Amino acid sequence: MHVEFTGRVIERRGPSPFYFAAVPAEQAADIREVAAPAAYAWGAVPVDARIGETAFTTSLVPKDGGYLLPLKSAVREPQGLSAGDEVTVAVTIRV
Repeated sequence: MHVEFTGRVIERRGPSPFYFAAVPAEQAADIREVAAPAAYAWGAVPVDARIGETAFTTSLVPKDGGYLLPLKSAVREPQGLSAGDEVTVAVTIRV
């Protein structure tokens, strides 16, 4: 399944900050419908993702009925992304 969405970059504080793109509710519902066979460990969903010219592999993390897409520095920095920015992402669920 291939999904494109635009979400806001959010920062979660901890011992070190973590950054995520929040998947909008409509796309999260679509993902949830097909994710069960691919999901592992607490409902994480493995995906191939692309932001601009940067392609990466990660897993969507379930959060409050939706999903968060982790954004490592290697993904954010080439795109100039920081907390509060809007980002367009293409993801393909890996089954």
